[in-house]
Amino acid sequence: MVNPLLFATRPGSAAPVTDARNAAGGAAYQRPARQALAQYAVTGCLNTTYYATAAEQLNAVLALARQVEPEFLAQTAVYAREQGFMKDLPALLCAVLATRDPARLERVFPRVMDDGRMVRNFVQILRSGAVGRKSLGTAPKRMVQNWLAARPDEAVFRAAIGNAPSLADVIRMVHPRPANETRAALYAYLLGRPHAVASLPPVVREFEAFKAGARATVPAVPFQLLTALALGTREWTEIAKAASWQTTRMNLNTFARHGVFADDSVVKLTAERLANPDQVRRARVFPYQLLAAYEAAESGVPERVRAALLQAMEHATANVPQFAGRVIVAVDVSGSMQSPVTGQRPGGTTVVRCVEVAALIAATVLRRNRQARVLPFHTRVEPFELAAGQTIMANARQLAGCPSGGTDCAAPLAHLNAESARGDLVILVSDNESWASPPLGRGTEMLRQWDRFRGRNRGARLVCLDLQPNATVQAPDREDILNVGGFADQVFQVIAEFAAGRLQTGHWEQQIAALAV
Repeated sequence: MVNPLLFATRPGSAAPVTDARNAAGGAAYQRPARQALAQYAVTGCLNTTYYATAAEQLNAVLALARQVEPEFLAQTAVYAREQGFMKDLPALLCAVLATRDPARLERVFPRVMDDGRMVRNFVQILRSGAVGRKSLGTAPKRMVQNWLAARPDEAVFRAAIGNAPSLADVIRMVHPRPANETRAALYAYLLGRPHAVASLPPVVREFEAFKAGARATVPAVPFQLLTALALGTREWTEIAKAASWQTTRMNLNTFARHGVFADDSVVKLTAERLANPDQVRRARVFPYQLLAAYEAAESGVPERVRAALLQAMEHATANVPQFAGRVIVAVDVSGSMQSPVTGQRPGGTTVVRCVEVAALIAATVLRRNRQARVLPFHTRVEPFELAAGQTIMANARQLAGCPSGGTDCAAPLAHLNAESARGDLVILVSDNESWASPPLGRGTEMLRQWDRFRGRNRGARLVCLDLQPNATVQAPDREDILNVGGFADQVFQVIAEFAAGRLQTGHWEQQIAALAV
């Protein structure tokens, strides 16, 4: 007689055999190249994460980019920038596209390179030789020239912050042809060459006059250009009044240290700006960035301003839909989820951890789906209850403080099966590096537990929301399973489409491939 432990009859269809090991050593399924590239594009910042170095991520992205067609490469770059709000990876994908299909790159270049930093990233990646060339080449030079020519003088000047390379370096490389005397003077000024002062754009002349001591009016320039000067409270107050939404969010402590909030009218203006729903939407802010600003706010930041950050959080997550039926959100609180969500880089490591982003996602779902059930897990489910009436920020902080342990993505499903729970949509938020449960039979333990759950809940759907760059999953895509990545709230629209049955097999990459480029 054959071994009944090996050949026991199991309910449901046979699971596919695992074909990979994840970074933690657990049995897993290899993502298809297109899906894996999309995962890296919306979660990778080319920094060192818990499981991979920056160099390993770069090599993985380049290998995947070689496996997909140029059309999908362009679509992924656009998706990662416009809907994933990413910076480094879209620039990298465009640099790869420059070596494979310059004509297609030219069509998407204005959409991906929507500010000066993106252009500088693109140029530096090409010059580094990482994608197989060290010169820009004729077509990319023309694209950068066209990018400069399409912007007004003030926008070019405002883009002249940042280094490695600086905008001046870019101008030296691409040799743009000025369309008039004003632009010629501006380029010469940025390059440190002799120029006709009278022909400079007004904002540049105002900036130079301010530097020379004419302090009556603070020029409307990025405040980074002013911080090397000896500024008093009056100047800092003017900077705060004119600041953009993102500049305000990122510099609350700086404003407080310079006495800006001693003026009640500035407190009111700052709070109204931060809480303005239109400005929040235009800023394309990640909810976790609001959490970072709230947590980092020092005692000098007025309570009214801190409260505005809470309001901004509600606005930033307002487009999260309601899901039909019984919703369960499983939140990975394991040890690897304690790492920075955008990885580690000297001088550029975020204080926000993966677990805090996962907790924000769960709290956001709960805000729009008051009956949703939240299960924090590591190798087991932790007893926990969130209050739907609290703010998203308060619930997220409470959830992120749960006890931690190893990673077992099967644990929440096993817990639900043990209590014969009912559910229509299960959203599992994790870094997907499950290793603690040994596979039994052909597939992963997570997939086995999901099949058991779905056998009891016909029509139920599972969404695996992955917050980290990797190339494996615990449950491959099929009619009832969606793997999606990223930490922008755009992923909720994909989840909503999937939950409503409006996506076919290849759910997420289908959304990307539908982009017109």
